[in-house]
Amino acid sequence: MLKYGLKNRVLKRKFTIIKIVKQKVINLKKNILITGCSSGFGLALSKYYLQKDYKVYGISRTKPDIENSDFIFLNCDLSKIENIKTNLSEFIQNIKNLELVYLNAGILGEIKSSLEISTEELKEVYALNVYTNKELLDILSKVDVKTIIGISSGAAVNGSKGWAGYSLSKAGLNMLINLYSKEMPNTKLLAVAPGVIETPMTDIIRYELDDAKFPSAKKLKEGQIQSASAAAIRMDNLVQNIDNFISGSFVDVRDI
Repeated sequence: MLKYGLKNRVLKRKFTIIKIVKQKVINLKKNILITGCSSGFGLALSKYYLQKDYKVYGISRTKPDIENSDFIFLNCDLSKIENIKTNLSEFIQNIKNLELVYLNAGILGEIKSSLEISTEELKEVYALNVYTNKELLDILSKVDVKTIIGISSGAAVNGSKGWAGYSLSKAGLNMLINLYSKEMPNTKLLAVAPGVIETPMTDIIRYELDDAKFPSAKKLKEGQIQSASAAAIRMDNLVQNIDNFISGSFVDVRDI
């Protein structure tokens, strides 16, 4: 009896130790937050970091097709700027330590001549691409975050015909990241153009626009295009070398 009792106690202790070790491993997982995680680049980033054994927190209007216990999703329409702090503050602040944040959610807007686009159309694109991220940065300033990447574009510095809303908003995002780098000295912030990625957004530009009217469409068709998964790997390579960049700066991965 004593022999079996001792054996049971040893087994119990062994299982307790295994449980504690497992919990410690779970606690050691790095946390990452990704907005616009339901499709395209955001979805590719989510899947990539899950494969790297991160705990991924995703925010978007639509739940992506991801079944993983390390993926924590919150449904939120980020175009409703007035509700962002109410709906997201608790969710983000409860994450506590964030290794990395990708501010990826954004819209292209309609490609049309600057003479034809209305200020209302410009406001719609600018609001989601800039003001939404301002609200998110306000929340993130209250938690421990190592790195924040604002997904920018070469359009932020290239004035291509038809890209008024997108170019203005991405230029605004670049400056927003620059300004917040002064407010968040313990966090590295970068605005990063990931290069041309094969997504539903770029498909519209490449296949539905008139090349003669919008020369940028022809340039995209003839240029290099990468898959979303390849772009995710490329972006992570940049993050691994984050110390090479000054906080608040704009980086185009094609220039590295």
